Amino acid sequence: MIYRTSIGLDVHARSIAAAAFVPETGEVEQRSFGYDAAAVAKWAAGLPQPARAVYESGPTGFDLKRSLDGLGLPCAVGAVSKMLRPSGDRVKTDKRDAVFLARMLAVGNIVEVWCPTPGQEAARDLARARADARVDLMRARHLLSKMLLRKGLVYPGRSAWTKAHREWLRSVELPEPAERLVMSEYLQQVVACEQRRDRLDAAIAELAASDAWRPVVSRLSAVRGISTVTAFSVAAEIGDFSRFPSAPSFMSYLGLVPSEDSSGDRVERGKITRTGNGHVRALLVEAAWHHARRWSPLLPTEIAARRGIGPEAARVAAEANRRLHAKSERLRRRKMAPGKANVAVARELAGFVWALAVCEG
Repeated sequence: MIYRTSIGLDVHARSIAAAAFVPETGEVEQRSFGYDAAAVAKWAAGLPQPARAVYESGPTGFDLKRSLDGLGLPCAVGAVSKMLRPSGDRVKTDKRDAVFLARMLAVGNIVEVWCPTPGQEAARDLARARADARVDLMRARHLLSKMLLRKGLVYPGRSAWTKAHREWLRSVELPEPAERLVMSEYLQQVVACEQRRDRLDAAIAELAASDAWRPVVSRLSAVRGISTVTAFSVAAEIGDFSRFPSAPSFMSYLGLVPSEDSSGDRVERGKITRTGNGHVRALLVEAAWHHARRWSPLLPTEIAARRGIGPEAARVAAEANRRLHAKSERLRRRKMAPGKANVAVARELAGFVWALAVCEG
């Protein structure tokens, strides 16, 4: 559809700077609003129609887009990392940003961000809250262990945070009252973080078992290293896997493909690009380590029975487990650095994740 008016919105928590650009006449009209979608839509209704708006992705999320769409003003959210700004433009204001967005929309130079449904966004928030809880738990444990290390107290066992390790912690006696208080506080913080993580795990397990999420979570968790939490987090972050036309495009979106700086006859590739969704990339890199361990292969029929998935999905999962383990072993024999080899496995794992997510059977 051809829009007669392109509207750029520079959005903040309490204000919106708007600029309307009409390519036919070259006119630019600017206005300022509070964070009020109804006021923006009412102003846009008086401009040459049809009109469309855009604002940059950021902390304000998708609330404004959904509100404007509901009020009859189509709105896009542009990927801020894809905005091509002139290198010589050294003046940045809200009004200039709004005009810039309006002109970029008029020439079709906006890369749109996929907008999740409210239910998908709620699931994504749950997955991210669980990831935050894990980070907080790791930090709480480190604070306690480093506090004891400063006192010369080191757990003599091999694995920390086991039952034996907790019994050792309870047996530690510090001479100073202030030290005993600090240790008690750190222990309580660890317990609170563990309880928070467990509550979120239970919520994820319940939501993952619902009709909306169970099919894709079951298919993804059929691959080694992908637990229910990981499968749900990947599915919630990506949402609609069909928006990626192929497995390589999904790998590229996750930033798992090599960077490249080639010109003429010179071909130069470097580290992975690390663009796109960093949370999913980290989850798949962690999951890829499992394929370096010993492996007991399962038949597709066994996978289908265990996970409750169709024969085609079970076949893809069995092939994924076989190929990923074989690739890990092959790279290890070539003496490739473990981290680099694991990223290569994670890249192929991303391709299988896409294939399972879009699989019908």
